[in-house]
Amino acid sequence: MIIIEQLKEEHQAILLMLKIVEAACTKLETGENVSKDDLNDMVKFIKEFADKSHHLKEEDLLFPAMEEVGIPREGGPIGVMLTEHTMGRDFVKGLSNGIEKYTKGNSEAANQIIENARNYASLLSNHINKEDNILYPMAEMRLSKEKHDELLKEFEKVNNEKIGLDKQNELIAILHKLKDKYLQ
Repeated sequence: MIIIEQLKEEHQAILLMLKIVEAACTKLETGENVSKDDLNDMVKFIKEFADKSHHLKEEDLLFPAMEEVGIPREGGPIGVMLTEHTMGRDFVKGLSNGIEKYTKGNSEAANQIIENARNYASLLSNHINKEDNILYPMAEMRLSKEKHDELLKEFEKVNNEKIGLDKQNELIAILHKLKDKYLQ
């Protein structure tokens, strides 16, 4: 299914950002300076690519379609994914708060950044594994070709209208810039 492949490709970009975030945490732990612009770009990517774009497709489109074919939200895998999305947002709020303090010279803020970033990365890595290996195969088995085609059109609307190609390109450019800086 094209929509599942698209979501899995987005997961690869998110996982790459999680590696970048971990590299930044390691620098902070060893007392190295990490630029506030880089930290803000990491959060921007997480908020806009992972949450606003990727999670929106899941929460507003894929998950309701899966519920329509009998995959339960409450007590089922969809409910778990939604809970984890909320937990992730809480870690990102803590991360953003830590970055704000860090840029104002608060020496303790690095610990807040590290804790929230690592908790987020751990949560999301496990979350992505569950989606790729449990939830998405369920969708592939249960969703009809017609429903898939309908979702594909809706995904394109999210990409083109709600997010926009320019914004997507900007976010991917941020990802590659940070990859070159932190993972070389």
